[in-house]
Amino acid sequence: MNKFSGDDIEEVILNGITFRGGPKKESAPSDGKVRSKAKKKQYVTGAHGSGSAKKKADIRKARANRHK
Repeated sequence: MNKFSGDDIEEVILNGITFRGGPKKESAPSDGKVRSKAKKKQYVTGAHGSGSAKKKADIRKARANRHK
């Protein structure tokens, strides 16, 4: 267990605590392309079972067929 003096506690009360994260990792590929599920066929057609995806697929279908 850490032992803190009165000065440390007063400093924390007056200045607060700064939390710093670790080094940032690159999760995206370095070639600049964004990879997402949004353009995969199952998500566009609503075939993966999500109710919201099915609704969006119906809206896309209706919009595509609107002026045909």
